[in-house]
Amino acid sequence: MLQSAILQGKNDFATSERVLGTDSGKRSYTSGHVYLASFSNFGDFLLPSSSDSTRLVAPAILAGLGALAHTLGTLVLMIEASGFAAAAATTALGTVIQIALAFLTLGLLSSREVECARHGHTKLFDFPAINCRKHSAVLTEFGGKGDGKTSNTKAFQSAISQLSRLASDGGAQLIVPPGKWLTGSFNLTSHFTLYIHKEAVILASQDESEWPVVSPLPSYGRGRDAPGGRFNSLIFGTNLTDVVITGGNGTIDGKGAYWWDKFKTNQLKYTRPYLIEIMYSQQVQISDLTLINSPSWHVHPVYSRDIIIQGLTILAPTDSPNTDGINPDSCSNIRIEDCYIVSGDDCIAVKSGWDQYGTSFGMPTQHLLIRRLTCISPDSAVIALGSEMSGGIQDVRAEDIIGINSQSGVRIKTAVGRGAYVKDIYVKGMKMYTMKYVFWMTGNYGSHPDKGFDPKAFPVIQNINYRNIFAQNVSMPADLEGIQDHPFTGICISNANINLSAKPKKVLWNCSNIAGVSSKVNPQPCNLLPNKVSASCDFPPDTLPIDNVKLKICSGSGTYI
Repeated sequence: MLQSAILQGKNDFATSERVLGTDSGKRSYTSGHVYLASFSNFGDFLLPSSSDSTRLVAPAILAGLGALAHTLGTLVLMIEASGFAAAAATTALGTVIQIALAFLTLGLLSSREVECARHGHTKLFDFPAINCRKHSAVLTEFGGKGDGKTSNTKAFQSAISQLSRLASDGGAQLIVPPGKWLTGSFNLTSHFTLYIHKEAVILASQDESEWPVVSPLPSYGRGRDAPGGRFNSLIFGTNLTDVVITGGNGTIDGKGAYWWDKFKTNQLKYTRPYLIEIMYSQQVQISDLTLINSPSWHVHPVYSRDIIIQGLTILAPTDSPNTDGINPDSCSNIRIEDCYIVSGDDCIAVKSGWDQYGTSFGMPTQHLLIRRLTCISPDSAVIALGSEMSGGIQDVRAEDIIGINSQSGVRIKTAVGRGAYVKDIYVKGMKMYTMKYVFWMTGNYGSHPDKGFDPKAFPVIQNINYRNIFAQNVSMPADLEGIQDHPFTGICISNANINLSAKPKKVLWNCSNIAGVSSKVNPQPCNLLPNKVSASCDFPPDTLPIDNVKLKICSGSGTYI
């Protein structure tokens, strides 16, 4: 009977995956904290129960079944204790006892395996990453407590410090298990993965002593909220190679309301922290996480290259100040894909430094691919280019973008004093619903870091391409305002169908100091964008190097309750 039960268990592997709703081959069980499901087609292997919900098996049988899980490569049946007791009173008592004894025996025989699983390393999950790690540890091994009250700043710091010694021996990963993990700022290391379990929440501390104050970014010259320094980001890394921040859709909660209130009441001595900031680094991956309520920007890669950001859900109140979603800043070779963002500011803002400081630093953002983004941002843009763009922005490609209830689609923001350029921008396959503007460019945006900016530093805006655009419920198709005597040129809009709201603006296309062409655009564009039948606003046919990077399937391991 035991043999037939095992065979039946193998046959029901696919069923178990469907019951739990798992995806991509991920397993919904962990060593010491096992998530299991019951199935109706296990035949006489299924003990009687009055419920079809997930149930609890007697501990002795669970040991045997737990061992079976690793043998079968499938999930294990959990049987309600009351159902097991009730079975003893039925005429099937002999059969039930026979099954129970068989599993008890298997449990005893496999006790060594179970004990090893408790004290050793057991495969828990698979996940995609740029590189896999040889070593694995769990935050609780370093004194971490996931009670939502105890500070884990020292636990994170200790864990990462010790695991950094393994960088030359295949690297290491730190697993944040289920729980609520309160922490202040901590720094990452190279050849390292931070994995946040799907039932784990990292909570940002509101104790400012756990947030070190660091120098302003050199390309900005000062903090954005206040002159001088800034609070270090919650998760920070600098001068790193090969770093991954990922999870099974685990959560990082910035607890931003504390900081938003201080910002609104002018109580900040230093600039608010970001949620994640990686600087002067290469081979960076941030993926498969839910990020909420950052004090300011959520994700800020800066002075870095070879970056993959994917599968993020980013959520902040739409009235929260400066809670941008993803802001690549003076970075090269970046891929942002499959993200859903609700924000109080731009969902994605591409930057490269502020006025004379950005000019002096001289590092552009270039070779950026954005695709399959969904954005809600009532007061800002789906994708913004600038306004801090004094190092230059070039070769940005955006495709398959959805904007909902947002102020504008792709917006270019700059000003006299910024200098540099925004050029070679390509957008195709963008759909927008309930928008103030579809196209928005301005040469008169934003403030300056100080009085040292160059009033003769005029930005160059050229070769801006939009293709295959659809929008409905729009107040105004376009507000395009360049800089007098320094027009924005090479604007191309092709195959754009814009449906107006019930009460649109009287002036549908506001254009000044621009030059370009249009083709198959409705409503009719302004005279500065004359119709040209051959205008196609082509998307580049080549691929960026980052698009050729394929992620590996890695395994997480560790033991936790």
